[in-house]
Amino acid sequence: MKRWIYDFFNLLYPELCVGCETVLTTGESLCCTSCRAHLPLTHFHRTSDEKIRELFYARIDVQHVTSLFYYEKIGAVQQMIHQLKYRKREEISNFLGSWLGHELREDGLFNDVDIVIPVPVHPKRLKKRGYNQVSGFGKELAHFLNASYREDVLVKTKNTINQARLNQIQRSDETNSPYQIKGSIPRGTHVLIVDDVITTGTTIVLCARELLKIPDVKISIATMAISV
Repeated sequence: MKRWIYDFFNLLYPELCVGCETVLTTGESLCCTSCRAHLPLTHFHRTSDEKIRELFYARIDVQHVTSLFYYEKIGAVQQMIHQLKYRKREEISNFLGSWLGHELREDGLFNDVDIVIPVPVHPKRLKKRGYNQVSGFGKELAHFLNASYREDVLVKTKNTINQARLNQIQRSDETNSPYQIKGSIPRGTHVLIVDDVITTGTTIVLCARELLKIPDVKISIATMAISV
């Protein structure tokens, strides 16, 4: 597209920041400079992941676990995840994956990951939304970690109620897993499970338990955000 056409189109339909919805300026993409500077980064992979690791004590054994942001019900992170899941802004997934991917590659903590697997979406919900909101995130992480990306290993067989509509007790129910293994991976594989937001950790625990049925599999976890 010629520059003048792009500038004219941008004048009529300016690109807005996915975090605060202010108009982006030249050189900014998806997220404005102010949001980038003030988004609540966790830095778990650079300092200590004990706060997030506590969610999985006595539930599953994990190698490494991190989240990019802290998630609050009001704020730029919530706005970003909402646009990703409900406003067809699929590119946000890649954007966040690239952000975290750069950090993980630099720190080296996750460099022995073999396969990245996203928490699966039920086919009915996938058809309605058009994409799994963590696919781009997972693909970018796989790229930066020199790992394989697999969406064919886990499937969701039950179309459960959206987690956002469940209370804390319902979210913590681990008695009836909707996830099953469909594809195969070698024994001893180090799997990185990726998801959008961790609240109670139950979704990831259920996915991990399926994968741990494969001999000697190791589990690590990376998400876009963790609820506070």
